[in-house]
Amino acid sequence: TRASQVGSIRARRIRPRSSVANHRESKHKRAVCDARGPEGSERDARGPAERPEEVTNADRRTAENGMDRRQQNPLVCHGHSRPIVEINYSPETPDGYFLISASKDGQPMLRNGTTGDWIGTFEGHKGAVWSACLNSTATLAATGSADFTAGVWDAITGDQMHEFEHKHIVRTVDFSRNGNMLLTGGYEKCVRLYDITAPEVEPNVIEGFATPVHCALFVNNDTTVLAANNDAAGVGVFDLRTLTRVRTLPTDLPVMDMELSHDGKFLTTCDGNVVRFWDACTLTLVKSVTCDTEVESASLCLERGKFVVGGVDMWVHLYDYNTGKEIECNKGHHGPVHTVRFAPTGDLFSSGSEDGTIRIWETDPSAPVPASDQEGVEGSQSVDTKGLAIAAN
Repeated sequence: TRASQVGSIRARRIRPRSSVANHRESKHKRAVCDARGPEGSERDARGPAERPEEVTNADRRTAENGMDRRQQNPLVCHGHSRPIVEINYSPETPDGYFLISASKDGQPMLRNGTTGDWIGTFEGHKGAVWSACLNSTATLAATGSADFTAGVWDAITGDQMHEFEHKHIVRTVDFSRNGNMLLTGGYEKCVRLYDITAPEVEPNVIEGFATPVHCALFVNNDTTVLAANNDAAGVGVFDLRTLTRVRTLPTDLPVMDMELSHDGKFLTTCDGNVVRFWDACTLTLVKSVTCDTEVESASLCLERGKFVVGGVDMWVHLYDYNTGKEIECNKGHHGPVHTVRFAPTGDLFSSGSEDGTIRIWETDPSAPVPASDQEGVEGSQSVDTKGLAIAAN
């Protein structure tokens, strides 16, 4: 029996995992899909020729840096009716990888990570969902909501497995790497640590925050928790053995977003217009890059030597990690970009915006398309990561 089961809240359509696996066969055929709702995704119909030609600061930077002003034509994923505040990819699994989104419409959605095809909606929250993530096997999903609850869901059937009540809004959730623990943080000004294998047990609590917890995650093989506050600079480092703060990672302004790389080795944070990269094991600063716009979210692809940022200017900026220079500016969103993430394969990255859409972009759009797959858009590019290894050391 499930000790704290709260019922079987069925998603509108969660496909059997065997059906999801069929999407993997079309990994190199990201065809235009039905755009009538959450069932599919579409290419942005507004091509560069239909956009008014204007010279922007980004265009000037593009010219100065010798960049191509080519505009990508991303996959556009519809379905949400209100702003998207967080997206996260699962690691690669035998069935491919998956993308989950949190939105103010209170309807977290699961998608095929490669095609953007809608798989299902986790129904049950009665308020905005601020955070959503998947465990390492993509079999469980977690959500944090303004309805003062955090939920754990079966990501294959869509059933809600556990509901953890809080005293205020839940702003962030994260699974431990082994999938046995769930952390939550929010307006209670604390971080709660739940044992999913024994959900009836009261959670451990990390206290002492002066303001609400904006984002938090596990690092160092689940021995450490990082947490950032709404109105305070820096990232708190907490030892799970003692549940106490052991140090603070310095930043100039409050941290808007944190991401742990898929291999668990690098931490990316952003505050103001600065993106910082940390060694996730030693929590020492590797390097920082100052961007030309205020950044709300950032994501690193170590293998390809690139990172992506999104922010208030409504554009998605791709940077070269080694040089810190912007190499591509992707336009298309009609509101601030609240969240960006690289796919675990590195060939794609996604953005979620105030406009309620997810857009899936190619990391190397100029790479040649295999002759056997002229309809596909994926490509590969050899990236020298020697500089990254040197920087990390």
